[in-house]
Amino acid sequence: MTTEQHREIPRPTAAQLRWQRAGTGVFFHFGINTFADREWSDGTLPAELFAPTDLDVDQWLDAAELAGARYVVLTAKHHDGFCLWPTATTAYSVASSSWRDGAGDVVRELADACRERGMGFGLYLSPWDRHAPEYADPDLYDNLYAAQLTELLTGYGDLVEVWFDGAGSEGRTYDWPRFMRLVAKHQPEAMVFNMGAPTIRWVGNEDGLATDPVDYVADAVPLSQYVVGEAALPVPRYLPPECDVSIRRGWFWHADESPKSVPHLLAIHQGSVELGANLLLNLPPDRSGRIDAADVARLTEYQAELDLRFGHPVSARLHAQDDGVWEAQIPDEIIAGHIELQERLDDGQRVREHRVESAGAVLAEGHTIGVRRIHRLPDGDARTFTVTLTGGGELEAVFVHPAADTRYEPLLPPDYAASTDAPDR
Repeated sequence: MTTEQHREIPRPTAAQLRWQRAGTGVFFHFGINTFADREWSDGTLPAELFAPTDLDVDQWLDAAELAGARYVVLTAKHHDGFCLWPTATTAYSVASSSWRDGAGDVVRELADACRERGMGFGLYLSPWDRHAPEYADPDLYDNLYAAQLTELLTGYGDLVEVWFDGAGSEGRTYDWPRFMRLVAKHQPEAMVFNMGAPTIRWVGNEDGLATDPVDYVADAVPLSQYVVGEAALPVPRYLPPECDVSIRRGWFWHADESPKSVPHLLAIHQGSVELGANLLLNLPPDRSGRIDAADVARLTEYQAELDLRFGHPVSARLHAQDDGVWEAQIPDEIIAGHIELQERLDDGQRVREHRVESAGAVLAEGHTIGVRRIHRLPDGDARTFTVTLTGGGELEAVFVHPAADTRYEPLLPPDYAASTDAPDR
């Protein structure tokens, strides 16, 4: 190895690598807003409004699997303060609704369903609370929030992610050291999203898009889309990004919205997972408590297109050549449509640039590789690929995805920015 390859850089934990390799998760925005046609409510909607008629978390997970998800994150409490579990901290929860005769617990139902399927389970707990009168007193509210966080960390089994949303908390100081001690004590393997002592970070937009390079080491994190700048970290840390985006315009379900097109979803996949970031795709349950049939139909189409492209990977034979140069060989009968590179990350992210060639022709190139980097290949019958790395690092694996007669070109549609201009979350 070169001196450059030996340099000290932040390294991932085993839990971070497991989370990154999962690749795709699903967000479930569900709560009092669902029944009031709101994105943000102010904490005054009556709890009785929460009244799903046919809540079916198994159907949620069926939809999540269509999206390719290996973990899910539920909005246990959004900014309105309404809790989807029967918390001891406030009456503003499912316990004050008629659903399940006041004995229901959405968090419990979804946690149990995830455990049965082997699906990772994560929770979103908004720091900003527009219902709690204690919010006006930072000390009182920190006590309430710590109690809510403890209930969720200790009552629902292992969590893969704890999601802290910075929206609405601009300028507010919370007792993050206290909250992080709770997470470290009760869920040490869970990823912490973007606040406190984060182990993963927000990509910085709600379009589901990363950009090349996708750096896993950061010295600051973006807090929300409502302030300029970032929050500096004491030292650079290994913090891979998560790209959150909704399948619809809004985060909560609205009857007058429809899901994004398949080309649009493929473009999001291309701008997140295929660049080496994680994708968190929001699927909002409707007022019945199910994922809308239109969304399920769109996910079925999307899954079929992903399967055509990436459902039948073939491992290439990989050989190290000169320093930074690798040779990948594939079977003669395979016509490669995409090539997937995976970097060895145990010692940290090191590749800064890469190039894929065959017979002297450059087929693909870019900056970082990370946990995965997928390139679409031009038409051809290449059997041997030369991969050149710059900046140090090693390849862990190379896969080719056989060419398929795909109907959609996964490129950003012309109206991408306008069509992903989601309302305030």
